[in-house]
Amino acid sequence: MTSLALQALPLFGKVLDGAIAVVQTLTGKKAATIDHSWHPPTPTDRRSPCPMLNSLANHGYLPRDGKDVSLADLVTGFKESINLAPEATFLVTVKALRASSTGNFLTLHLDDLNKPNIIEHDGSLTRADFHSGDNHTFQPALFASFLAHLGGHPTISIPVAASARLARLAEARAANPEFSMSAENTRFSFIETASYLQVFGKGLDGDARADWLRVFFEQERLPFDEGFVRADKAMTVAGLFEVQRKVEEATKAVEGTKKTA
Repeated sequence: MTSLALQALPLFGKVLDGAIAVVQTLTGKKAATIDHSWHPPTPTDRRSPCPMLNSLANHGYLPRDGKDVSLADLVTGFKESINLAPEATFLVTVKALRASSTGNFLTLHLDDLNKPNIIEHDGSLTRADFHSGDNHTFQPALFASFLAHLGGHPTISIPVAASARLARLAEARAANPEFSMSAENTRFSFIETASYLQVFGKGLDGDARADWLRVFFEQERLPFDEGFVRADKAMTVAGLFEVQRKVEEATKAVEGTKKTA
């Protein structure tokens, strides 16, 4: 993405945010419920391979049933829960909406995202590959392996996160004869790691709290009870890309160390 595009995105985000607010005022409809207490999904609720989307639905920042989730729901839900800037939500949402089965290109059901190679990809930190037959259910054994690679640190630095991601990808390649990782999926995988580092850590510096991550991945719950608070400053596309760049650099350093070992 060019520097000019990055500079224009915040303005686009403000326009998008304003347009959504106007529509909600005119229709008298808010994006989701105002009750943000956590509830596990019912057997009929729809969920995705993405723990963040699932967590927001479990908290009511998105429709709790996971059905007909709109662009407005996503922009408002991410802003109200973790203060993700509207333009950052939009960039990811455009990709996700390609999987929609609702008949409305501006909405989706959360389980639409089970389709491979939209946001789902091989080598997930907590989900099995599509080749296994179940690419959307949380896998405790995979997450336990990921935690082991973190080395028991109370906080997760960018280099440690990069190393754990590489180890998970190596495990997936060894277990899946049809393992595939496109350039787009690789980039999205880096963004996923950058996202949890920024949301549950110290902004652009990473250092995500391991106990918060456990709550987030294992329960698909935002760790408010454990001390997590919504960031005062919005997380922007530029900030997310900056953490992504740091994760990529740390990955290259880890790979370089292994080659010389």
